[in-house]
Amino acid sequence: MNATLPTSSLSLVIPAYNEAAVIAQAIAEAEASLSGRFDEFEILVIDDGSFDNTAGVYQKIRDTAPHTRLIRHGFNKGYGAALRTGFEAARFPLIAFTDADCQFELTELSTLASLADEYPIVAGYRLDRKDPVKRRFFSWGYNRMARTLLGTRVRDVDCALKVFRREALAKLLPESRGFFVNTEMMTRARQLGFPVIEMPVTHRPRASGESKVSLREIPKTATRLLRFWWSNVVFGPTAVPISPTVIQTRVAVPADVSVRRQVDLPTAARERVADPLLSSESALPVEHREQRQEAA
Repeated sequence: MNATLPTSSLSLVIPAYNEAAVIAQAIAEAEASLSGRFDEFEILVIDDGSFDNTAGVYQKIRDTAPHTRLIRHGFNKGYGAALRTGFEAARFPLIAFTDADCQFELTELSTLASLADEYPIVAGYRLDRKDPVKRRFFSWGYNRMARTLLGTRVRDVDCALKVFRREALAKLLPESRGFFVNTEMMTRARQLGFPVIEMPVTHRPRASGESKVSLREIPKTATRLLRFWWSNVVFGPTAVPISPTVIQTRVAVPADVSVRRQVDLPTAARERVADPLLSSESALPVEHREQRQEAA
């Protein structure tokens, strides 16, 4: 998972809401992790109307982060809206996103990006998740519901480490402003017939600050899921048949992680990633809305 050769050009979007305690570390890790692994890259920090000193911290370290730029919302619009702002502002052929809490090992983006040569969507899933037990339980239940009702196909729909090819992402830009955004995008990917490849990624405890996902978000997101299912799946467009479905790759993992049955990946992908497996859970070229961001 530690490919070191430059692979391509990447835009990394990092939404941030009241992340003054950790944003400097998030930017430093992103700059260090992408340097030398991509021919060109940019880091887009989307300050989603923070009322702490998130923007001020960026201003203090901007001279040490030459690939990073800050885009600010005048007020808090929501996680999904912040992602869309970043997606629309991205300049490179590959577009990734992660959160500002430093829970992911961003050096692994080079491996995910290499798989985007053959797959329009590369989705991480948290291999050894470091969240509290209660949050993991609710996430398990939500993923089961999303796969059953919406056909999201992936095992960890809200994993905040994904890479998209630019032309695919242009057709998946989210309308959701909140935390339903990943579920919406992966459902539309299925409806449009985009194949997805999954890959295990390292997960770490939150570096600092507080999670913005609280228990009160669960009923809101579940309600949004049911409404989306009714309007966009039951009475939505006919899904495009796809083959293969979702491919899951495996790398070196702890011995207590179960191993699934093997299938073949395309040759080029097989050369980059060991032991492919079939998942058991089986500036963008779009019409822009009104200008929603102001550059800092």
